[in-house]
Amino acid sequence: MELPISLAELREAHERIKPFIHRTPILTSESINAIAGCEVYFKCENLQKIGAFKARGGLNAVLSLSEAQRAKGVVTHSSGNHAQAMAMAAKTCGIPAYIVMPNTAPDVKKKAVAGYGAEITFCEPTQAAREAAANQIMEATGATYVSPYNDNKVIEGQGTTAIEFMEDQPDLEVLMTPVGGGGLLAGTALAAHYLKPKIRVFAGEPKGAMDTFLSMQKGEIVPNKTTNTIADGLLVTVGDKNFAIIQKLVKEILVVNDQEIVDAMRLIWERMKIVVEPSGAVPFASLLKYKAQFTGQKVGIIISGGNVDLGKLPF
Repeated sequence: MELPISLAELREAHERIKPFIHRTPILTSESINAIAGCEVYFKCENLQKIGAFKARGGLNAVLSLSEAQRAKGVVTHSSGNHAQAMAMAAKTCGIPAYIVMPNTAPDVKKKAVAGYGAEITFCEPTQAAREAAANQIMEATGATYVSPYNDNKVIEGQGTTAIEFMEDQPDLEVLMTPVGGGGLLAGTALAAHYLKPKIRVFAGEPKGAMDTFLSMQKGEIVPNKTTNTIADGLLVTVGDKNFAIIQKLVKEILVVNDQEIVDAMRLIWERMKIVVEPSGAVPFASLLKYKAQFTGQKVGIIISGGNVDLGKLPF
């Protein structure tokens, strides 16, 4: 099976970003195990720098640029966590960052991006508007565009999450992530394929933006027509680079509705005493909904982020 990213490239990405990231903890809860009917291990990327796994991909992309590229800076579009990742990575390397954000992005994410010194351009919350604004900035500045998810360097960086997870919890039988653009899922699936090929990889996806589920059924990318979900980090259509990997290596996409996401999010807050954003609770919501598939197994869930607009908590 030919894959676009090798194990060596994943390992190199990990070495490249290690000095700048946290090796996040794995947490468990006996009460959650009892509710889920299996052993659940949470890899807490909500405790990562910037409060999300995207610090990994952003850093790997920026650290992989040539000196000439770095001098002109980076540009990207994102509803939040990748925006923060790129702003933080650019600040770490002392280069300019130009970030396009939808005007609907949560205030907590807008403020965080501004706090890293990035130059923000706001646009309408559509893929076309985001891409048009990013293209204008590239033409004006010569900055290098880094996709929030559809970029091999970003995928490599996100895959380091699963490398750590499997090293620190070697007996996992299942890995679960959320899926939006697909960078975390593709990186996780690659890491599992190379390091623990018997692990089954699943993703949770919100019903209000279930393009990856539909794309898997159809065998080709079905663009997202609706973005009606509380999981604001998962609104984008899956990237083609990611989808090619997901098609080959991911067992199933499990769809959940917003109430199921809120219930899972609340349970994590209550039992684990950690802050998780709606997108980060989606794989746990999927586990709870489809728990008959996972009875008695050791299930690793990547909590992707914890950047919640506290004024808009759904409970």
